[in-house]
Amino acid sequence: MGVEAIFVYKTILLMSQNKALNITLTIIRVFVGVLFIFSGLIKANDPSGLAYKMGEFFEVWARDGYLPSLMHWLNTYAMAMSILMITFEIVAGVALIIGYRFRLFSFLILLLTIFFTFLTAYAMYSGKIKECGCFGDCIKLQANESFMKDLILLALVLILVFYRKLIKQSFSATMATGMMVLTFVLSIIMQWYVLRNLPVKDCLPYKIGNNILQEMTPGPNYVPEEVKTVLVYKKDGVKKEFDLTNYPWQDSTWTFDTTINTIVKKAQNEPTIKDFSISNYNGEDITKTVLSYKGHVLLLFIKDVKTANTSNMDRLRLLIGACKKASVPFLVLSASNDIESNKFKSTHQLDVEFCVIDQTVCKTAMRSSPGLMWLHQGVVKGKWSYANYPSFAQLNLDLKDNAVPLFPQEEVMPPVVTDTTMQQ
Repeated sequence: MGVEAIFVYKTILLMSQNKALNITLTIIRVFVGVLFIFSGLIKANDPSGLAYKMGEFFEVWARDGYLPSLMHWLNTYAMAMSILMITFEIVAGVALIIGYRFRLFSFLILLLTIFFTFLTAYAMYSGKIKECGCFGDCIKLQANESFMKDLILLALVLILVFYRKLIKQSFSATMATGMMVLTFVLSIIMQWYVLRNLPVKDCLPYKIGNNILQEMTPGPNYVPEEVKTVLVYKKDGVKKEFDLTNYPWQDSTWTFDTTINTIVKKAQNEPTIKDFSISNYNGEDITKTVLSYKGHVLLLFIKDVKTANTSNMDRLRLLIGACKKASVPFLVLSASNDIESNKFKSTHQLDVEFCVIDQTVCKTAMRSSPGLMWLHQGVVKGKWSYANYPSFAQLNLDLKDNAVPLFPQEEVMPPVVTDTTMQQ
């Protein structure tokens, strides 16, 4: 009886241990799965944001000399890689939760987590990238916060990989496969929709309801960012760092290699928008004029006229014509030069003035290219992508403040009355 009692005791103990382990593994994989789905869905709201962040990494690595040709080539496919990565995050998250082909997906997620950890470690230790974009622009994490998050996530994923044989699929093969296919299709559709129609949730400082001029104003007790700049020069294959205290002024044999900017002290109460600037092709800054105008202004953002989507130009021309008749200023803000802009303007018969804006600011203010923004007294009242320009009637504008022209010097003078005009 003693041997039998010991056997029963060990069996019960083993079952309880296995039960506790299974519960623990279930909690971990559901947590990790939900985290991946959550991360993917936030980024699926704005795939362009992740593509721009990828481009930032590629540009930094190319500038630092890490296979520049490859980095530039990868940058051209940043959007495609963004869509694929977001889709995989969501699909892999669902796979973890339902246990679908767990051995395969646990290894794939491990590789992705290692990659994320490398990126956040690079961002943190290099200081060249402030945010990794792990949760898009809606939940911003500093590089050190993202790195700690990825370390914890990596530990949890390693546990799942180690005990992968204990994870069983929760549904039949047919149902599980159907769920995975549905997840994949919905992920693609969601991203296609926001790329065509702008993000459902705008988390950027140019969102509807924000006053751009106010967002450009620093808070009380503003302290600017303190940056230390180091110039790297090379001679005879040796690189050396210089600053103003030890710069080789008299030695011209050193050749410039790169510049390293390190944040010594973070800014305090800095403005949300720091670099929004509009100028005409004569170099005159018209930012304050546009943002302080009391009436309604429509701004069409075009990041690059050579790659702009021109599928809805007839509707755009109608809107431009109606604005002109109603004395509503309509400006095109583009990062392209005047030659390219004038060619685009002529090709598409746009009776509108083109102005200059920085490309990075352009793609931050408007994810669509072209994309339309409606301002009233500097406040963003509406935003539309190229796919859904509004009609002038839909805007339903109160035009009392538009009696004064945006640029008073352009006000048309009354015609001179002559005998001829009297006869007409």
